[in-house]
Amino acid sequence: MKYIGAHVSASGGVENAPLNAAEIGANAFALFTKNQRQWVAKPLTTESIDAFKANCEAHGFKAGQILPHDSYLINLGHPEADKLEKSRAAFLDEMQRCEQLGLDRLNFHPGSHLQQVSESECLATIAESINMALDQTQGVSAVIENTAGQGSNLGFRFEHLAEIISLVEDKQRVGVCIDTCHSFVAGYDLSTTAACEAVFSEFDRVVGFDYLKGMHLNGSKKELGSRVDRHHSLEQGFLGLDVFKYIMNSDHFNGIPMVLETIDETIWAEEIKLLRSFEEG
Repeated sequence: MKYIGAHVSASGGVENAPLNAAEIGANAFALFTKNQRQWVAKPLTTESIDAFKANCEAHGFKAGQILPHDSYLINLGHPEADKLEKSRAAFLDEMQRCEQLGLDRLNFHPGSHLQQVSESECLATIAESINMALDQTQGVSAVIENTAGQGSNLGFRFEHLAEIISLVEDKQRVGVCIDTCHSFVAGYDLSTTAACEAVFSEFDRVVGFDYLKGMHLNGSKKELGSRVDRHHSLEQGFLGLDVFKYIMNSDHFNGIPMVLETIDETIWAEEIKLLRSFEEG
């Protein structure tokens, strides 16, 4: 079963996200459980939590079809102690919000070394941050998103993801989310079926499909290997459609939330239909 949706708005309350997803014909969705550009947000109310759960049930969204995303401000590998502590506290809050909402995973960008420490030291700090959050929560997995490799961001190589996972104590509660745009601009060619076979075989060898807990399906405004994170609509940009045809016809991508973060939300419903049209009977 393929779960396809988009990163929908939770404006007015998280309970609106499942309604917005249903409106575009989605059977998966992503959301922010708080304002993604603020460090601190008001706690979720009991009313909002109950309404979120009721709306999910009414529209057939189970936890495994939902991929919440944490704040863009968080850097779990921050080289400065006070800023690392701030990021860890914010990440724990996000994990606890997922707990409250009955969600079983939280998607996040791993972190950046800011040219102040080595890659390996930063990756170890990220893993330690994950361990701390997992120790203080239950039932929610930390889902590491691969990055474009822009600036000093880590996570753009499959080996980075594997190294973080190797240092996480509870392997049952860690996973990865693969973004097609990020992969492409990081240097993984996904422009043809043969290229997809090679890249995802490498992913399976280095990380393993057992750890795949979500996908972001995005076109790319920038070229292969550019290391610039600029999403595009599915039918525009440099990536092409072969990767999405490949994903829609591979059992490796069954049963996980696969969400659009493409740039024109007015055509999300059409893009969802396009993706489903790629499935062979």
